[in-house]
Amino acid sequence: MSRTYEVRTYGCQMNVHDSERLAGLLEDAGYERAPAGGAPDVVVFNTCAVRENADNKLYGNLGHLAPVKAARPGMQIAVGGCLAQKDRDTITRRAPWVDVVFGTHNIGSLPALLERARHNEEAQVEILDALEVFPSTLPTRRDSAYSAWVSISVGCNNTCTFCIVPSLRGTERDRRPGDVLAEVEALVADGVLEVTLLGQNVNSYGAEFGDRLAFGKLLRACGQVEGLERVRFTSPHPRDFTDDVIAAMAETPNVMPQLHMPLQSGSDRVLRAMRRSYRRERYLGIIDRVRAAMPDAAITTDVIVGFPGETDEDFEQTLEVVAEARFASAFTFQYSPRPGTPAATLPDQVPADVVKERYARLAALQEEVSWAEGRAQVGRTLEVLVSEGDGRKDGATARRSGRARDGRLVHFAPGATDPRPGDVVEVEVTYAAPHHLVADGAPRSLRRTRAGDAWAARRGAPARRAVGLGMPSVGVPAPLPAVTACG
Repeated sequence: MSRTYEVRTYGCQMNVHDSERLAGLLEDAGYERAPAGGAPDVVVFNTCAVRENADNKLYGNLGHLAPVKAARPGMQIAVGGCLAQKDRDTITRRAPWVDVVFGTHNIGSLPALLERARHNEEAQVEILDALEVFPSTLPTRRDSAYSAWVSISVGCNNTCTFCIVPSLRGTERDRRPGDVLAEVEALVADGVLEVTLLGQNVNSYGAEFGDRLAFGKLLRACGQVEGLERVRFTSPHPRDFTDDVIAAMAETPNVMPQLHMPLQSGSDRVLRAMRRSYRRERYLGIIDRVRAAMPDAAITTDVIVGFPGETDEDFEQTLEVVAEARFASAFTFQYSPRPGTPAATLPDQVPADVVKERYARLAALQEEVSWAEGRAQVGRTLEVLVSEGDGRKDGATARRSGRARDGRLVHFAPGATDPRPGDVVEVEVTYAAPHHLVADGAPRSLRRTRAGDAWAARRGAPARRAVGLGMPSVGVPAPLPAVTACG
């Protein structure tokens, strides 16, 4: 009988996509996904190391599994991702019942490591210090039939003092444009309508092969892929955000009017201490130019509260920027020191009670701004890509959910229609909350799509096919296809 697996994912979109690759690798090796609530033969933890409690969460979960494994001979536990890259041998010392530890640079080794651990009856730890094969060449089991992640780069060349990611993911490595487009075209051929381009610093794409305008060119090239209806990207860095990228977004119809632009702080002094190579004025200037080119763009951000040395005045400047930028939403974080980062040893660590109070004030302000921005959508007709398991909703209303073109979550009443995930509806917004919109009238239109067909086919006969994309090309990339600007 086939062995079953379960992948548990923590952290960012990069980790979510890596977990799709881990699932693809396991299925390619003959494993089957464990049914919900089942007892898998292999549990894989794909970890994150960004937050302070990441270690406690992992070891707590490993502790819960220890008696389960003891009662099930042959069960295996693997730990990968950023925390595995950081802790290395620490994991098997603190949790000796773990069978495999692998890092961010060698996720493709997982099936072989599991087999070796089973054969040798001892833990296998393999951590590489540099990427050997670009992970997008690995087989992938996509979670969605209609929307897909596409990595265009891995690693980061920045030196932000609060961030541990560059030391765990390595320096930036860029895929060749032709390889990216080949993956996008293959996904569209399988029914995908929407792709999200991923990179630790997505808009610095091209740095490795010396083309500062490569990201704008890639967006325009995605606009030429027939059948691709929505293109998103995350996360850009203000330092590398050029007017060419703004123009590419505005001129390419299938690039969505959505931008996630991390702010981190509204204080120039704190930004300098963070080694964020932009200042408040430049950041707000980017926001202004994006809105001038795309008036309906929804802009979201990240903000850190309580960075070492942050004063009351610094924090007030952050509140000023948040109020002025009018973000649709924000991911707000209380600073937590990460061992191995320069910020962890900085003087003037802000007391926890002060951080907590500032965080509450920021959250309250952003809630107010988000709600006001949402209310501005009431009465508008939005095109919504129907999704599966996206957001919370009241089951008594029988509402369905999806994402508008600008990325906002919309709960809508299907009326007499029966849209499938991947289909597209047009709905009129009747109510707004800070984190979602509601459309309680019947959809104005329903468009059944290839993506909806793909979802239905997968539901009727779950696909086990894992798609490999061949080996990456090397050297100077071939030129992208010629693109004509569209208004």
